[in-house]
Amino acid sequence: MSTDASVPLAKNEDSPRGFAFALTAYLLWGFLPIYMKAVAHISPAEVIAHRIVWSLPLAGIVLIVLGRTQDIRAALSSPRMLAMAALTASLITVNWGTYVWAIGAGHSLDAALGYFINPLFSIFLGAVFLKEKLQPLQIAAIALAALAVAILALDSGGIPWVALTLAISWGFYALLRKTLPLGPNQGFFLEVLILSGPALLYILYLEFGGQGHLYRTGLADTTLLLGCGVITAVPLMIYANGAKLLKLSTIGIMQYIAPTMIFLIAVFVFYEPFGTARMIAFPLIWAGLFLYSWSMLKGSRGR
Repeated sequence: MSTDASVPLAKNEDSPRGFAFALTAYLLWGFLPIYMKAVAHISPAEVIAHRIVWSLPLAGIVLIVLGRTQDIRAALSSPRMLAMAALTASLITVNWGTYVWAIGAGHSLDAALGYFINPLFSIFLGAVFLKEKLQPLQIAAIALAALAVAILALDSGGIPWVALTLAISWGFYALLRKTLPLGPNQGFFLEVLILSGPALLYILYLEFGGQGHLYRTGLADTTLLLGCGVITAVPLMIYANGAKLLKLSTIGIMQYIAPTMIFLIAVFVFYEPFGTARMIAFPLIWAGLFLYSWSMLKGSRGR
């Protein structure tokens, strides 16, 4: 994640406060499928629109408290920064939409697979676009992930598009956010600000057309949709502040918490089928992640 040029970089060391922040964020993301399953009767587009609209005031309050509103004013006067933020906002919308659809449609295991693949895909992007040199263990990890995807593709007769869409959209989002010269809280606010206009118009269209779920279908739906802002903005901002207080290697290991929880919820709460192909593919991914983590820890010790 990018940091503010005006804010000193955090020391490359772990702190208990940073660990608590990051752990809280990953646990919240891990339990997110249960919330998304509760809104599965609502179209993913409507859910995403509410995630965007109700995140905006929360993100704005945080910026006011932190005194960082001047960063947004500067960004709004920069066409280049607005264009970059519009691109990252589009990618995060694709990621959110795919995730919401996957949980509601009974593809939570595919969602977990996508977020397990993501670190390995990010290594690949770093090699291709940032010319980062791949270590032998990292090459082996990527190969194992590719083999797992191939096995799932052969088993289903098509590519595992949910997992790949989640991994690819988040991977490119993270890559492009590195080039956006805004802090994590400011960048998130700018993204939802850009998206809020179309999202609000879509909500109004649904409500006035008698198809919306905000007021028409009862208190439960109203509460869940209003809560979409909290479950979207709060974990992201908690994570952003925790990441600044932890080593990159620590964050790298902790990022497995959420997909592991999604995996467990999919199998033991949602009772999604775990067939032979997945019994082979998931251990391959986990083996790849082990190699990735080992290479990252070795590099951290070396530095």
